[in-house]
This record gives sequence, C-alpha cells and structure tokens, in this order.
Amino acid sequence: MGTQRYIGTAERRARLALRHRLAGPARAGTPEEVAGSLVALHGTDPATVYLAVGARLADPARTVDATGRALYEDRSLVRMHGMRHTVFVFPTAMTAVVHASTGLAVAARERASLLKHMASAGAPDAAWLREVEESTLAALARRGQATASELAEDEPRLREQFVYAAGKGYEGVHTVSTRLLRVLGVEGKVVRGRPLGSWTSGRFRWTIAPEHPELDGAEAQAELLGRWLAACGPATEADLKWWTGWRVTDVRRALAAIGAEAVELDEGTGFVAEGDSEPVAGPDDPWAALLPGLDPTAMGWQQRDWYVAPGLRPRLFDRSGNVGPTVWWDGRVIGGWAQRADGEIVWRILDEEGVGREARAAIEAEAARLSGWTGTTRVTPRFRTPLEKELAAG
Repeated sequence: MGTQRYIGTAERRARLALRHRLAGPARAGTPEEVAGSLVALHGTDPATVYLAVGARLADPARTVDATGRALYEDRSLVRMHGMRHTVFVFPTAMTAVVHASTGLAVAARERASLLKHMASAGAPDAAWLREVEESTLAALARRGQATASELAEDEPRLREQFVYAAGKGYEGVHTVSTRLLRVLGVEGKVVRGRPLGSWTSGRFRWTIAPEHPELDGAEAQAELLGRWLAACGPATEADLKWWTGWRVTDVRRALAAIGAEAVELDEGTGFVAEGDSEPVAGPDDPWAALLPGLDPTAMGWQQRDWYVAPGLRPRLFDRSGNVGPTVWWDGRVIGGWAQRADGEIVWRILDEEGVGREARAAIEAEAARLSGWTGTTRVTPRFRTPLEKELAAG
C-alpha cells in the first residue's frame, strides 16, 4: 500500500458530484451528455431514464421532449440489454462495445436455455425456431417498429405456447414471442422502441437494432471498463465484477489492458483509470438531488458504505437489492422521496447528521424542480421500497 495514493470518502463524493452531473455547475445540457457521463442509465423501469436525466439537466423542462427525441427519433440513445442481463440506455456509439463485451456471452446462454425448455416441453426444434426468428425479423424490418402482438399477425407461429418446468412448483406457460424476442434483444438484433402511452409506460414496441461493427471481445471489455472507471472510479475489484457481471479473470485482464492505477480506499485496494489518481476538488457549494429508483449513481457500486449508511438500506432498498427514490445531500444518501396520488412530491430525511436549514431548503428546491417538469404525470417505481410506499400512501 506504500506507493498507492489514498482516496477518502470526501474525494469520492466530490468525484461523484461532478462526474455524475449532480452538483449545479456540473449539470448537463442534453440527455446524451447525461448518458455519456454515466456510461449507462438503468432502463428496466422506463420512467427511471427520464427521471435520471431530469435530475441532471440544467434545464429540466426539456427532459421529456429531449429524451424522447434522443431515444425514438434521433436514435442517439438506445435502450437494450447490457451488463448483468439488465436493460440499460446507452449512447448509440456504445452499442458495439456493450454487445461484444457482455451481450454475446449472455446471449449464448439465453438461446441455449430457450431451446432446452422447448425441447423438454416437446416443442419444435432449433431449425423451426430459426425459421420463425428470420420471419419475425423480416416483419419487423418491414414495419419499422411493432409490438409482439403486431408481429404475431405477420408470423402466427409467435403465438405458439409451451409448458415450462412441467410438474414443478414454478410450472408456467411461455409464449414463443415473449421468449424469442427476449433472446433477440440480448443478441443485439432488436431493441426497445417507442412506448405505448406516455414516457412512464412499461409497454413498448420493438425495432431493429442499429447496425454496429463486430468488435473483439477482450478489447471491448477494456473499452467498457475504462469508460466506467473514468465515470465511477475509484472502485474495488468487487464493484467492477458486480457492475459488469463478468468473471473476475475478465475484470483483471481488462484492468491490465487499460493500465488502471491502484489506489487505497477504506474498503481496501481500488482502481482508477490511467492518469486519474490525482486529487479532485469538489464543487464550491454543497448540493442536493432527488434521484429515482434504480438510478445509476445509487446503483453504481456493490460496496456502498461511503455514500449510504447501512442502517438506511432496509427502508430504501427492496428485498432484491433494487434501490428506491433517494434524497442526497452533498454526496450521501440521507433519505427518500415519493409522489402521492395528487402529484405532490414528498420526502423524508432518515439521517439527520449534518442536515440543517441549508440542506432542507436545497432539498425543497429540488422537489419543486422535479414537480415543475413532471407536471400532471404520475410516476410509481416498478420496484417499490418500504419508505417509498409509506410516503406515497400519505
């Protein structure tokens, strides 16, 4: 440890404030800038994307129009499967990197799993599935974008069903369209398109994925890890393995490839991108933020003691580890927020340490800022947490 520079909690929070576009002077001008700064936005819950962008834009009134345009008109952002088999929103230029570094390995397992389940149920074989796949992709290319139901009008075999895990407690009936489109999504052949309804809707259309070059897997892993460390470093090896979903050997190879520098953290050895070990000064003034459930900052690291106290987690996370809406003050989570049925944004502080009138005024201003651009839209997180449900109920 003698030659490794120590990076403490205060500096880690300073980096977070600036690089994650959370402090006022660091806020972004466009959704593309937000996504590029964070590498990826969680996209499992569609509303998270907009709320995460709105929290970081200098002019949040542009959030809905600008984010929708980036996703569905300009295609400068793409919602697709990525790390840990999770749906994210990436800058379009990153799709090739994500596909080669992460998607291919997951896709192989997904297709093998589907074929295994179909075979055990006595469903048609791989040749039949490939035929249906090619027909489906051709129909989607003709339509431009379509729901699974609309695609089944062109390819009726998508409506075929098979029994999954017959005779077991979790037995269920799967439709070919549901499983096949999921596989095609992980394989990078299709991506999620415009939703059915408002920007909060979880129902969506599919569209053909943007074309991208095929990259070398190891080189793509190095590229992705380097970008993430530039945005989120320092991080431990455990953080990196968790965020990427890779094997530890892949993480270590990528760290060596990019010349990552080791630093000392409270948790042990951490890593920063090459040339990024020098001290970083934070913003001049303390800052507040209201971040949504599954926000990439709150979910960015596996080891989170430096920004959220362990005692707060039972109320802010669900049982699967999904974070709910959080209130931040100067680099740490101090509470949570929710929206009530009448649209009011309400919040509660759980950690009072260092939280005075200045903090409360700043948090109130952020709540007003959020309410100002969401307007009459009602947002309920897909993964609800104890504090969020309590606040929403009033």
